[in-house]
Amino acid sequence: MITDELSNYYADFLDGSYNCVDRVVLNAYFGMGHSPAGFRSWWRQLHNGSEEELDNMHLMRMAGRFSRRVRGYAKAHGIPVIECSSEERKHKIAEEHLKNNPPRGLFLILVGRAMAIRWEVKRSSRGVIRNLEAKRVFINHYSFHIMDGEWGHITLKMSGHPPFATQIILNGHEYVACQSQKAGIPFTKEGNCFTVIPEPAQLAEVADTLSESRTIGRLSQVCEAWIYSACLCFGLDLEEQQRSGFRYQYSVYQVEYSRNLIFRRGGQMEEIVQGLIDRTRTRLGVKQLKTIFGMKTRPYRQRNGKAPRLEVVVERPQYDLTIFKLHFGKLTLKVYTKGERVLRIEVMVHNAKELRCGRVLERFPTILTRLQQILGQFLNNVYAMDAALISDGTLDELPHPSQVGKTRVGGIDVNKPRTRQVLNAALSMACSPDGFTARQFAATVQSMRRPTDPNYDARRAAYDLKKLRGKKLLAKPAGSRRYSIPPDAIRTIGALVILRDKVLRPILAGVGNPTMGCKPKNWSPVDEHYEAIRQDMFVLFQDLRIAA
Repeated sequence: MITDELSNYYADFLDGSYNCVDRVVLNAYFGMGHSPAGFRSWWRQLHNGSEEELDNMHLMRMAGRFSRRVRGYAKAHGIPVIECSSEERKHKIAEEHLKNNPPRGLFLILVGRAMAIRWEVKRSSRGVIRNLEAKRVFINHYSFHIMDGEWGHITLKMSGHPPFATQIILNGHEYVACQSQKAGIPFTKEGNCFTVIPEPAQLAEVADTLSESRTIGRLSQVCEAWIYSACLCFGLDLEEQQRSGFRYQYSVYQVEYSRNLIFRRGGQMEEIVQGLIDRTRTRLGVKQLKTIFGMKTRPYRQRNGKAPRLEVVVERPQYDLTIFKLHFGKLTLKVYTKGERVLRIEVMVHNAKELRCGRVLERFPTILTRLQQILGQFLNNVYAMDAALISDGTLDELPHPSQVGKTRVGGIDVNKPRTRQVLNAALSMACSPDGFTARQFAATVQSMRRPTDPNYDARRAAYDLKKLRGKKLLAKPAGSRRYSIPPDAIRTIGALVILRDKVLRPILAGVGNPTMGCKPKNWSPVDEHYEAIRQDMFVLFQDLRIAA
């Protein structure tokens, strides 16, 4: 179901679309194990009320026992255990093993070092515990790769030292693929994307189930099914888990949510995406654009005749992959192509704390709702920026003073360099999910190339923002210090920037040269329009007796 203006605008070029939860990372933690008093209490339960063996040597022995049990079990069951360096991409190693269609259960263990808590005990000369300190150090982590019947490939990355902190990594596309396969819904899935969907509405219904409150139970169920019996059992056997009362709690750490637009023709999608990026990249302040070149060009015709595959295809990119990425703190917004005909717009929260709506697993639907709002707002703002519009009287009205509350503020003169930098900075901040402050706005202006005022600070930014508010180009909720830009205002600001930088300036510069030099190799349709306008404007200036 399409709910944003950008997707609606290109709806005639689409075969379908679907929204889906992508990567989900949960933190599993034992609450008592993260405080000195709680850890000592748990240790006494594990050792029948005794603390005699609570020392660094026995804690290291527990970690060593974890390692020996893992390797012994893997050797007995033919499961590969691979030591990984920090430079190795562990998901690439897992992808190679996934090609063999592993059976349900544990099929791969990767070992690598990462930061985690390790308790250190200090005793007095008489053996009394003086201090119990949790230090963050590099220790071995064991990534258990498991094939689950409901969620497909999942990974549990567990620390080898108590309290055995764990990260559970799942993928919503894997879940949707498993459920669609059971329901008999045909699809072709290449990597982490559905590329051919004969019945997109049915698959979208399955994908939407991940946004329901019942997903809390599904996530908890898959975690409980594997974390104790397939992972923690190497550090604490089932009897020790029950005796000590070791139970995990779960919180949301990272979530990715995407909107996937399936175009009818790959070549058509390529033209639309490249045009969209070219028109909005500078306005959004994107400094770098990453392009991974593939082996083929996308086809300009519909490819029929092949039945959808109910399988996963893992391969290197066959087509050019352009990644358009924006960062806002711990939030990232991405626009990129997947496979032959899919355009993906994705929002990723690197730490759910950034959303300020809770992190416990029970808040998962609330986190998804917030990500959906951010994604819809981003697409609406990108569409407004791409479809710039200015009304007839706006240019005449801008230079006049305006009123903000009881304060009279000056007008906006787009001929001043500082004003143009303010407008450009406003466009680059327009997609910020939670708006922006005057201090953040001042930092954005200062980060622009050749700032007009090296002393531009939050006070000057607040004055310029008040002028934009006077012209209804900016919104500030009552009682808040954060600003936001409505979509209509984005269109107006975009048009003001385009008119001067992309229309008036190049045309006036070109009219001063009656003859054109050598035609460049990369001659685009826009260049042809500029040349035609330049010739016509040269004739018009002659008729009006204007010296260019």
